[in-house]
Amino acid sequence: MRIGNYDIILASNSPRRRQLLKGLDIDFEVRVLPDIAEDYPPGLAAKDIPLYVSKEKAAAYRNMLSEGQLLITADTMVIADSKALGKPHSDEEAHAMLRTLSGRTHDVVTGVALTTKRHQKAFAVSTEVTFKQLTDKEIDYYIEKYHPYDKAGAYGIQEWIGYVGVTAIRGSYFNVMGLPVQRIWEELKNFRREDSLMQ
Repeated sequence: MRIGNYDIILASNSPRRRQLLKGLDIDFEVRVLPDIAEDYPPGLAAKDIPLYVSKEKAAAYRNMLSEGQLLITADTMVIADSKALGKPHSDEEAHAMLRTLSGRTHDVVTGVALTTKRHQKAFAVSTEVTFKQLTDKEIDYYIEKYHPYDKAGAYGIQEWIGYVGVTAIRGSYFNVMGLPVQRIWEELKNFRREDSLMQ
């Protein structure tokens, strides 16, 4: 399925984002530039980081876009106590993150930028996730078997830890996986009209 007259490009290495966008039954290609920085200014509020990073990712591609192409970039962050939990670099970091999330409610925020040569629409979607009190044995088992080093907050809700640990979700489940596809669908439908108004 095509959305308007756009050739849609997903700029992401994430297999989960590719799976989720594919679930919308829209045609798209994947294009990934190497070594795109995901830095953000010190002092930026945690809830604003995903939107900032998604727009910075788009900026790296923008000069490569042709007329009629629409780029999707995204960034997901887990936020607990107003602090951003990125991707862990070790078992110890992963364990500390999951211990922080255990028995509590946290936010998962995904920033998305829809970008063409003329126009950009950027937005963020937030979902509340509640974990039961996880045991050290459960945390260690998950880290050892699933190696969640490519996941913000050291977990994937679609994996074992989500099955046994998540007690409540308020908002989009798919947003927690990394892409708020329902919101993207609505924004894509409206994008053609908004883009024409910018010309």
